[in-house]
Amino acid sequence: MAKIQIGRTELSVNPLGLGTNKIGGYNLFPNLDDEVGKKVIQSAIDHDVELIDTAFMYGLGHSEELIGEVLQKNDRHKVVVATKGAQQVAADGTVTLNNTPEFLTKSVDESLQRLHTDYLDIFYIHFPDQDTPKAEAVGALQRLREAGKLRAIGVSNFNLDQVKEADADGYVDLVENQYNLLQQNAVKELLPYLSEQHISFVPYEPFAAALLTGRYAPDNLPHFEEGDHRLNIDLYKPDQLKANVAKVEQLKPIAATYHATVAQIVLAWYMKNPLIGPVIPGARTPEQLLANVQSEGLQLSDSDYKIIEQIFVSFFENSRQ
Repeated sequence: MAKIQIGRTELSVNPLGLGTNKIGGYNLFPNLDDEVGKKVIQSAIDHDVELIDTAFMYGLGHSEELIGEVLQKNDRHKVVVATKGAQQVAADGTVTLNNTPEFLTKSVDESLQRLHTDYLDIFYIHFPDQDTPKAEAVGALQRLREAGKLRAIGVSNFNLDQVKEADADGYVDLVENQYNLLQQNAVKELLPYLSEQHISFVPYEPFAAALLTGRYAPDNLPHFEEGDHRLNIDLYKPDQLKANVAKVEQLKPIAATYHATVAQIVLAWYMKNPLIGPVIPGARTPEQLLANVQSEGLQLSDSDYKIIEQIFVSFFENSRQ
């Protein structure tokens, strides 16, 4: 598939990347294996998955450390590394958001050390804080770009007004926000704006915390171990879960016609969507990574794309009216 240009930069990537909150993210998921996680990263590099997306909050730097170990054994220039920062952790473990230029500069330098690299391809402000002017925070990252420490600037979990403020000087290249077929309301206005401004949109949680993988059915609803962050997700609450699983059930016949899995069909839908940039599904094992990679070979028909859109009452249908 054709590469995707990142924002207004000269940076481009293959459409399918890798999200790594299950690699080293011991504070998010139980029973993670570091050695398996490193194998996932290596498998991604071996199969031309260029964009590897991580964050300080994935294991409080541990995900970055594992990725850094693998990067040292590979050609750094083959990998587009994206990381995120904004969380300040106190001695007692309390986490607060900090977007000040001083803290973001420190965060970038610490990420560089953990990743064993002298530049980041992409750095996102992970969450906005309440006090720092957004353009001031982004301005600090622009100075780091000018110093050669990063190639592209992103913001994450920013609403439309916050994105506009952050991009006052035209420095923002990407927005990474929650988006998937089951959670589209937050981007009814955001995506058209980003497209107009040539800012790339990177959706996180593309599988809606596994609901869109097709692994569940009305008679096989999910159950999670204590400590799994999915226990706190609205999509999994009893008043929503059955209806969400029923929607996903409608994808199974479509997937069968392509000899594909539901997860692969979902990824193919995102990659066909002109308003969406690179997609970063997670993978806990190399096998899951390879299954995701196979979705790049799927070409959804226009009619099937529209059927899937209608199943999930896509906002794109409303935006065309």
